[in-house]
Amino acid sequence: MSSQDVRKHTVSDKEVELFLACGALLFGVLYLDLQVPLGIAMPMLYNAVILFSLKSSNRTFLFAVAIAASVLCIGMLFYKPPVAEMTNATVNRLLAVFSFWVIFYLGMQKRLLEEKRAGVLREREKALEEVQVLRGFLPICASCKRIRDYQGSWTLLEKYISEHSEAEFSHGLCPECTKNLFPHLPQKEEVE
Repeated sequence: MSSQDVRKHTVSDKEVELFLACGALLFGVLYLDLQVPLGIAMPMLYNAVILFSLKSSNRTFLFAVAIAASVLCIGMLFYKPPVAEMTNATVNRLLAVFSFWVIFYLGMQKRLLEEKRAGVLREREKALEEVQVLRGFLPICASCKRIRDYQGSWTLLEKYISEHSEAEFSHGLCPECTKNLFPHLPQKEEVE
């Protein structure tokens, strides 16, 4: 396993604190739920635990919190004594479980969008680091085409551009220069 994989699987102190805080909140809501009759919508407080757990970057943990909230919510139907309106209590609990999973799903979608956005921003920053653009006026000799730099010395055009950008040069001859420098060579006819 690479060191990057190890870093991915290690849990930071903040994550441990978050795990413990979510566990304490789960048991706090469970305690309150045990104190009230089935007909009261106490399980909706589990939504706060799920929302709080979204601070974690560990997807398995988020899933575990949503499952734990669902099990504790439905488990109370079997643990607590029945009430006169048991159908309403059951429907309320099922709606609460539905809301847990809606919050979980929306939280995961938000996280995926944030990760994509962060990736795009990283790529943009990397691209900006790689791009060097020459801007402004470049004082250039009309005869020899040397460029005057900031220190006042004159540098060959190719050297200046190579030093101040990512551009590289390959040299060749245009048809006019070939004709002037090598008049004895057969010339290719230009297509217009």
